[in-house]
Amino acid sequence: MARRDTPPRWDRKMQQRLARGEAAALGELYDRFASLVHGLAHRVLADEHAADGITREVFTHVWENPESYDPKQGPLRSWVATLTHRLAVQRLRTTETAALAHDDTDDTDELERKVRRASVAARADYIVTSMPTPLRTALELAYFQRRDYRQTAADLGVTADEARRRLRLGLQLLSTAHEAAPSLTPPEQGGTR
Repeated sequence: MARRDTPPRWDRKMQQRLARGEAAALGELYDRFASLVHGLAHRVLADEHAADGITREVFTHVWENPESYDPKQGPLRSWVATLTHRLAVQRLRTTETAALAHDDTDDTDELERKVRRASVAARADYIVTSMPTPLRTALELAYFQRRDYRQTAADLGVTADEARRRLRLGLQLLSTAHEAAPSLTPPEQGGTR
């Protein structure tokens, strides 16, 4: 059995391949995480073109700085998602600050509320796509297809108690999106960690 602090084998191998400059590794990483990166960036920025730019920026950063990923800190997927979120929020702050300056208004509180809402939404999206399939499927049935827990149980072929357990766990995971949102203080200037 693997130790908890040991990163998945694929993550370690991918970092090593990137560090050696294997272009095929970047392609593989892109194939695996591009939709996640673009989706999170789009969720924060609400702009397709800007999300495309963030996607390029994230994969450029990973290609140029593979050593900045520390496998001891968690999975590569989480690191890529965190990097995406950080860059997207920085872009949102920059564009919104420029818009405020152009309008000669100083509504930094509104900017911070907008950044927080975007951060919570992006985190919720990430949680849903990362949660175990049985939990995600139960939530999709209950909330998007408007099934009650009994109908969800029947659709999944599980007991009503199991359906309730899956829904409860899925909702508990989603509730952490708000708790894990970044503070309302501006990020440090400079590069991405």
